[in-house]
This record gives sequence, C-alpha cells and structure tokens, in this order.
Amino acid sequence: MILISDAMAEGGAAAQGSGFEALLPLVLLFVVFYFLLIRPQQKKVKEHKKLVQALGKGAEVVTYGGLAGKIRELDENFVDLEIADNVTVKVERQNVARELPKGTLKGTAE
Repeated sequence: MILISDAMAEGGAAAQGSGFEALLPLVLLFVVFYFLLIRPQQKKVKEHKKLVQALGKGAEVVTYGGLAGKIRELDENFVDLEIADNVTVKVERQNVARELPKGTLKGTAE
C-alpha cells in the first residue's frame, strides 16, 4: 500500500503542472508555421494584388497559363492580351502572373 500511495502522489503532482506545458508545443508550432508559411504567403498575395492594380496598356505580361503578350485593352475584371499579330485573347485580370520588361516580346504583339 505504501507503493501505491507514492505512485498516486507522483501522478497527482505531474497532472497539476501539465496544463500549460501541454499547450506550449502547440503554441510554438503555430508561431513557426506563421513565420514560415502564413506570413510569406500573405506578402506574396499583397504583391500580386499590387501588380494587378498597376497594369496598364502596352505592358508585356505573362499569365499563369503561360501566355505571353502585350496588353491592348483592360477593364476592371479582364485584359485583352495580344499574343501574336491580330490574335487577341481575353484573360481575367487576376491570371496575370508577372510583368515583363519592355521589349521582351519583340517578335510578337508589336
């Protein structure tokens, strides 16, 4: 009976202090995920939104689908992208992945 009493005493003491200690690894895991995954993704989304808002006529862009061309017309939601001479496609503005330096597409859409 003495051994049982000692074991119960140890278990009772450990259970009292383990509430905060059990949450600490979860909190640390969330902090690591925030700085390694969530924050960089939010920064990337913010930069893309800024790029999409700054688009203008004559800009040379590449879409997420891989189309490269020059912007001929644009409105609030769509962009008319000239991908070759007399070939224009309408692309959703959000699908523009990046803007190319001027003159990159010399052979197309001039």
